[in-house]
Amino acid sequence: MLSDVTQTTASAARDDDRQAVPAAPGRPSRRRVHRAWIVAAVTFVTIIGGAAFNSLPGLLIDPLNTEFGWSRGEIGLAVSIDMALYGLTAPFAAALMDRFGIRRVVVVALSTVAAGALAGVWMTAAWQLMIYWGLLVGLGTGAMAMSFSATVTNRWFVARRGLVTGILTAAGASGQLVFLPLCAWIVDRHGWRPASVTVALAALVVVPFVWLLLRDHPADVGLAPYGGEYAEKPAPARGAARRTVRVLADAARTGPFWLLAGTFAICGASTNGLIRTHFVPSAHDHGMPITAAASLLAVIGVFDIIGTVFSGWLTDRFDARRLLAVYYALRGVSLLFLPMLMAPTVHPPMVFFIVFYGLDWVATVPPTLALCREQYGEDSAIVFGWVLASHQVGAALVAFLGGVARDVFGSYDMVWYASGALCATAALMALVIRRVREPSDAVAGLG
Repeated sequence: MLSDVTQTTASAARDDDRQAVPAAPGRPSRRRVHRAWIVAAVTFVTIIGGAAFNSLPGLLIDPLNTEFGWSRGEIGLAVSIDMALYGLTAPFAAALMDRFGIRRVVVVALSTVAAGALAGVWMTAAWQLMIYWGLLVGLGTGAMAMSFSATVTNRWFVARRGLVTGILTAAGASGQLVFLPLCAWIVDRHGWRPASVTVALAALVVVPFVWLLLRDHPADVGLAPYGGEYAEKPAPARGAARRTVRVLADAARTGPFWLLAGTFAICGASTNGLIRTHFVPSAHDHGMPITAAASLLAVIGVFDIIGTVFSGWLTDRFDARRLLAVYYALRGVSLLFLPMLMAPTVHPPMVFFIVFYGLDWVATVPPTLALCREQYGEDSAIVFGWVLASHQVGAALVAFLGGVARDVFGSYDMVWYASGALCATAALMALVIRRVREPSDAVAGLG
């Protein structure tokens, strides 16, 4: 897909002037590559730039503890604020994109992330860590959360939505793949401050691509969405915050919302809150160098891309509920074995765990988004934003409690076992989500 972008970006930019006047509805596009794929590629790169900061927290727990004497619980609290705000901002970001446009919201979000990362270079107290890394970066990254990719997918694609969701979800893992080894090397050789500057610059570099190439709606360039019919761009939705709260209130009256929110909270707890935040310091506790542990997390990013895209393909073909149950059950089993795999050096069983966990990392996103779309229709992007909020709240709790557990027990073993049990619970919850029967299903059932 990235090679397609390289070949088509220049021609797409030249076409913008001609596209200022929309083509007649239904007129076939002359481009061999539909503009939706260019928008998806820019979204992919944007998420990579915004996700660069997510590579840092696990790498900086030990350096910040050493330099400032802050406990792991204090540092974990700042990370948990970031993760919680990331999730709580997401549903409002989806509504704001409806009101002000995708481009404007994303440019402001990238700038906020860069400001927080740069300001953190001069911090000297734990409360500043919580303001810069927790508040500013949490708000900025939350505006580019998965609801961003959901909005782009819903507007620009009718066909291949599961596949596109998988690809865009994998962007976060791609950022991890790129930035984790780089930031680990910078922290090891030059300290944590240059690493913070690096991720700030990564966010700023993406801004021109967003402004020049991203478009809010297919009608802006006179096109139908990929695989769909031409439709006029709807008027900007007013009362974004009110609509977001109303959608939550309506969804909260339904059982599937709480099941989806609960399973996704456990997903966040067992990925961002647990592995991304505490794997590196846990491996370091067992004598593994930080750079080696960070490289293992980067390998998770490689297989995350494969697993998420494949999960999107599966979601287009199989029952999303059963896919979720399988994903969570396998994740829980793998976590139960992790304490036995920790060692000073990288060995084959640990590599197997990393590959397996990478394939399962966010494979849960395409089926979860598909269930939101099935259950809540046009409001699905905002509902998914609230479900994502639960994901980040779960991540925030484990980021904080994992650090506290390490301070109290001197080991992360209890955290791994508890997370494995939670994943088993999520597998059962996924199976009891009721399915929305389409008219065709009802007819088939009568036969």
